[in-house]
Amino acid sequence: MKYQTHNETEVDTNMSHLQGYITADYEELVDAFGPPMRYGFDDYKVDAEWHISFADGSVASIYNWKNGRNSMGTQGMDVQDIREWHVGGFSKITLFRVAEVLNKQTVKAAA
Repeated sequence: MKYQTHNETEVDTNMSHLQGYITADYEELVDAFGPPMRYGFDDYKVDAEWHISFADGSVASIYNWKNGRNSMGTQGMDVQDIREWHVGGFSKITLFRVAEVLNKQTVKAAA
């Protein structure tokens, strides 16, 4: 599956929303999608975020939500310790595209 990230091109995720969750190490995400954006779309709730545009036109964002240092201070997790990540997009297909790139068999779709 071919894709580009925010590191190569501008990826518009405006009005996208939670599609589900994926379990992955921070390093897995960096290996697959490059470094995250310095700050996510909500600086005090997100510590790391990636924007991805897939060849089929689908768009995804991967981010932590309110469990890191930005949100919880010293009680929050370091990004290197976060294992469950939110996957946003315009349809559930983005969740499965992210899983495909990461070679993950299981994902959890949002209700």
